[in-house]
Amino acid sequence: MSASAPRTALSQNTNIPSAKGFLHIVRHGTGPLAVYVLTYHRLGGSGGSPTPLVAEGAQALLDVLDRIGVDFRLDDVRGALEDILRLGSANIPDLWLSDEEILERGLVDV
Repeated sequence: MSASAPRTALSQNTNIPSAKGFLHIVRHGTGPLAVYVLTYHRLGGSGGSPTPLVAEGAQALLDVLDRIGVDFRLDDVRGALEDILRLGSANIPDLWLSDEEILERGLVDV
């Protein structure tokens, strides 16, 4: 057996990150007028408080996730998007981000 690093939900992160967390997404409303609220939660409780990001409509949600760097090819991500449509909320697990990336992407209020 070979050991490998855990997969992440991010597509362009090649450095060893300093923080692990998950992205919680909640849908408010239905159809094209739905509003999505995204909140990044760090595991371990370090850092500032989460800053919610708001996306108005499904395309805006996809754009925000793309800007954050979420890899849509991963099963966990596709499953979370399906859960948002079916159930109204979901988590995208295993987001490994450095402190700088978290601040850059506006995911934590300092």
